Amino acid sequence: MKEILAAEQIGFPVLSALIFLPIVVAIVLQFLRSEAAQRQAVLIGAGLELALALFVTVKFIPGTADIQFAEHSTWMSDLGASFHFGVDGISVLFLPLTALVILMALVFSPPGGRSFGRFYLTCIMVFEAINMGIFASLDLLSFFVFWELALIPSYFLIKLWGLGPQRHYAAIKYVLYMLVGSSPLLIAIILLNSNYNEAAAAGLAVAGHGFDYVALLGVAVKPEVQTLIFFLMVIGFAVKGPVPPFHTWMPTVLMEGPIGMAIFLVGLKLGVYGMLRFVIPLLPEASQEWYWLMAWLGVASVLYGGLIALVQPNLRRLMAFASVSHVGLIVLGLFSLNVQSMQGGLVLMLHLGLCSTALMFLTGALLRRTGSTDLSAFGGLSRHVPRLAVAFFIIGLAAIGVPGTSGFVGEFLILLGAFRTDWQLASVAVLGVILSAGYFLWYYERAFFGPVTNRAVTSMPDLNASESWIVGAVAVLILAIGLYPAPVLNVSGASIAALVQRIDASAGTKTAHAAVPAVPAPTSAPMLARTP
Repeated sequence: MKEILAAEQIGFPVLSALIFLPIVVAIVLQFLRSEAAQRQAVLIGAGLELALALFVTVKFIPGTADIQFAEHSTWMSDLGASFHFGVDGISVLFLPLTALVILMALVFSPPGGRSFGRFYLTCIMVFEAINMGIFASLDLLSFFVFWELALIPSYFLIKLWGLGPQRHYAAIKYVLYMLVGSSPLLIAIILLNSNYNEAAAAGLAVAGHGFDYVALLGVAVKPEVQTLIFFLMVIGFAVKGPVPPFHTWMPTVLMEGPIGMAIFLVGLKLGVYGMLRFVIPLLPEASQEWYWLMAWLGVASVLYGGLIALVQPNLRRLMAFASVSHVGLIVLGLFSLNVQSMQGGLVLMLHLGLCSTALMFLTGALLRRTGSTDLSAFGGLSRHVPRLAVAFFIIGLAAIGVPGTSGFVGEFLILLGAFRTDWQLASVAVLGVILSAGYFLWYYERAFFGPVTNRAVTSMPDLNASESWIVGAVAVLILAIGLYPAPVLNVSGASIAALVQRIDASAGTKTAHAAVPAVPAPTSAPMLARTP
C-alpha cells in the first residue's frame, strides 16, 4: 500500500486544515459578543468546512487503494506514536458527510434564547474537529485520543441542552457506556502494538511504528492473541454502533438529549466504520473465523431493532431502534466478507448519514412546532404542513430502501453479498427490510393523515426556507446516488477490493500452513504483499 503525500498531491496539509478550521472558528466565537455574529461565524465556518471536504473528495484519485493526502508528524517518538493522517476509498466520503451533518445541526439551532449560545456553538465546532480527526487518523493511538475526546462536547451537549427531564442521567449513561467500550478498545490497541514491537525486535518490521495503521498491516498478528484482540475491538466498536446488547444508551440519549446531538448519533455510524477501518483489515484471520457469529449478530440486530421500532409510539424512540436495525444490516454486510457486501455496507453507512440525519432534522422540526414527538400529538399534518409531509415521505421512502434511492443500493449490495456467503442467513435478513417498511408506513399514516388530535397542528408553520433547502439538498443527494451510484462505488471500489484480497490471502495462508504443519510460518510474516 503506497501513500501519496498531501504536499505532492495538492500542495498543503488539507486534512490538518479540516481538523483545525473548526477549532479556529471556536476560538473566534469567544471574542464575539452578539449572538447574530456568533451564529454567522459558525455558519460561515461550517460552510467553509463543507467546501474544503468536498474539495478533498473532488481531488481524490479513484480506482486506487493508495492512501491519499497523507501527512506525518512526530507526536511521541518513544512510544512510536505519530499524527498520521490520510484517507482512502473507505474513509474519504465520510469527510463531506461529517461536514454536512454538522451544518444541518447548526441550521436546526434557531437564533435566540439561552439554549443556543456561545458554548453550545463551541461544542458543535469542537465536535466537528474531533470527528474529522477520527476519520482521517491512521495512527491507532491518535485515533483513540480523538475517539475519547469526542466524549467531552457530547457530555455537555446532552447535559446542558437536553430536552428531557432525565438529561443529566442520559449524559452520564452515555459517557459511562462509551468509557466501558473504550477500555477493551485500548487494550486491543496495546496488544497490537506489543505484537508489532516483537516483530520489530526480530527484524521483521521497522522499529518505532507500533501504532501506525499502514505499518501494522505488514505484520501478522500472532494466532494465539488474534481472536482476543478481535473480540476486544469488536466490543469497543459495538458499544458505539450500537449493536445489541450494548444499545440501551441510544433510545435514552435520543429521548433526553438535544436534537443536534441526536443528528450526530444517527448520522455518523462511527462504530461500524471502526470495524471496517481497523478490525477486518488488521485481523483478517479472526474475521474469517468468526464471521458467522458477527453475521448472526447482525441479523439478530436487524430483527430486534425492527420489531421494537414497529411498536414505538414516539418518533425519537422509533428512530433509535431503527438505527439499531440498520447497524445490524451493516454488520451483516461487512462480515459477509466479499466485495459486494462490504461495498453495500459502506454505501449504507453513507446513506444513513444522509437519510437518518434528514429524518432526525425533520423530527426536530416537529418537536419545535408541537413540543412533542409522540404520536398522540399528531394527526392531519399533511393538510397543514404539506412541505414537511412531502419531505418526510420522500426521506422515509429512502430509509426503507425504495429503488431509486441510495438506501436501495446499499441494501441490495449487502443482501447480494450475504446470499453468496450464506443464503439462509440472508433470507432471514430480508425480513428486516419488510419491518422497516412496516414501522415507517405505520407511523406516517397515523401522524400525517387521519383526524387532528392536537390544536397546535392547525396553526403550526411549515418548513421555512433554510429548512427546505437543507432537506431538499439531502433528498437530491439520496436520489442521485440511488439513480447513479457509480461515482461512490468507483471511489471505494479499489480499497474494498484490496481489503477482500487481503482477507482471501490470509485464508489461503492459513490453509497452506495447516496442510504442512512441519514447517510453521513465522508469526510476524506479512499476510499479504502490499498493494503496489
